[in-house]
Amino acid sequence: MGNRDDIRDFLAGRRAKITPERVGLLPGGGRRRVPGLRREEVAVLAGVSTEWYTRLEKGHITGVSEEVLEAVARALRLDDAERAHLFDLARSANAGHRARHGARRRPARTVRPGLQRMLDAMSDAPAIIRNSRMDILAANPLGRAMYWPVFQDPDLTAGQGLGRGGSRARPANIARFQFLDPAGPDFFPDWDTSADITVALLRTEAGRDPYDKDLTDLIGELSTRSTDFRTRWARHNVRLHHFGTKSFHHPAVGDLTLDFESMDLQADQGLNLTVYTAAPGASSHDALRLLASWAATLAPTGSHPPRHGDRPQDAAPHRPDTPGVS
Repeated sequence: MGNRDDIRDFLAGRRAKITPERVGLLPGGGRRRVPGLRREEVAVLAGVSTEWYTRLEKGHITGVSEEVLEAVARALRLDDAERAHLFDLARSANAGHRARHGARRRPARTVRPGLQRMLDAMSDAPAIIRNSRMDILAANPLGRAMYWPVFQDPDLTAGQGLGRGGSRARPANIARFQFLDPAGPDFFPDWDTSADITVALLRTEAGRDPYDKDLTDLIGELSTRSTDFRTRWARHNVRLHHFGTKSFHHPAVGDLTLDFESMDLQADQGLNLTVYTAAPGASSHDALRLLASWAATLAPTGSHPPRHGDRPQDAAPHRPDTPGVS
């Protein structure tokens, strides 16, 4: 079956969101049996036969031309992320045999020393490198401090370096922390929106490579253990996530509202660099300075982040009445 079910559910879900009025069609007489557009209406808008579109929506996408995919994307009013996802699904279907039976490059679990040095040179901004399944593979000291709660997973092996060639039972993972750790909702104050984004990013990656075993194992774990994840996964929402604003509630410095820039590393397939900043004069800028002071109390660079229950010496945990902390 390959990714046929994903193609079916994605196209049917996008069709259900489009009303006839939105695409300039007069609503048909009588009661409509389905939300959104009918298959024949999408076919008319795309310039193909109803039989052909029905076959496509059932997942038979192998060999479909880019021109036809573009027509379907326009008919369904897909945004940039959704259009890219449709093309990813088509490429995965066409390359399915090679992906299942040929040699494949596994997602990176470590970063090059040069990348770690680049991160460490960013002394004033939290920065992390993650892979497509949201494992944090490397960070600078401020990035380690900002994501300190994520590293409290007791299954992480103590005494191993982050991004220094050491190994763990498993890497620190943002999605697992967000959905399975009780501290997740505290760290992400706008949890619902943040959770939607995380699932959309994982769904986007799954469309690019549905045969990535590490990714599918993570999705299976989260789907089994989290109703919140399972509900969001079924929506088939996807997202491009290159820049924007994120909110955090850090246990040591309180609320942080940070701008971020996120970019894929072209020389290191599957890796992504994200850097966080705050506007000068903003309360979060002051909080970042306090976080830098707190980071200096953490374990030295190259050793493991503090484990669950640890309190760094002389750390300054956030209290509501702490002056100068937002």
